[in-house]
Amino acid sequence: MERLAETRIAMWEGGSLWLVDARPFDGETPRSTDFHAHHAIQVVLDLGGTFRIIAEDGASSTRMTVVAADASHRFEAEGRLALLFIEPESRLGRAVSARYCGNGASLADLRPDVELSAEAQRLRGRWSEPDAALAAAGQRLIALMALGAHAGIPDYRIRRVIAWAVENLDQPISLKAAVPVAGLSSGRLRHLFVEQTGLPFKTYLLWLRLSRAVGVAAAGGSLTAAAHEAGFSDSPHFSRTFRRMFGVAPASLGIVA
Repeated sequence: MERLAETRIAMWEGGSLWLVDARPFDGETPRSTDFHAHHAIQVVLDLGGTFRIIAEDGASSTRMTVVAADASHRFEAEGRLALLFIEPESRLGRAVSARYCGNGASLADLRPDVELSAEAQRLRGRWSEPDAALAAAGQRLIALMALGAHAGIPDYRIRRVIAWAVENLDQPISLKAAVPVAGLSSGRLRHLFVEQTGLPFKTYLLWLRLSRAVGVAAAGGSLTAAAHEAGFSDSPHFSRTFRRMFGVAPASLGIVA
């Protein structure tokens, strides 16, 4: 499979930072992901490369672009970029979403102040730094983006179900099994989960599994090990899910530990 980029990934609870060095275009046609949607707010930062994001309701190629959670889009890129993924259920994620995605549009231009711009550009020299330093840099960027914005957090019963699911991703999980965790009826839990997260429980669970698998791959694990540890049936299932949610096959990103 053709490698499209070399990628460093640092993950933490509530988000991840991907440093991507996308290979040059071959000819005049830019390489592009498929249209896809993932359950994370995505922030794209130009670190000397170029990119263009095409959504169903517009396009953007500004140096800093925010993509709303669950928004269908495709991505063209060349050179060095940073991708910041923010869990929309987190406190900071909800604040960032309220600030930049509150009008229902898929894409928004990031409005950087001096401090945010400086912090973003410091990423240019961080490619070889340890994961902990990259994670700290990503968390600082999110905190600066959320500064002054206020938003609530999901219902405590939904937070409890999500925490339970995260702890049990290597096992079969169902909405029925989550009922005693939430202390709600199956019907009420199903409705409240969609209301609070925007996704059905089964779809959200796939997102959690994918996030876990990406973390294993980023730490140096094989795709087979990543699939197994996240509870996918096999590595092809993981790869299909990854492509549906990120628009490319995981093997094409050249993820390096």
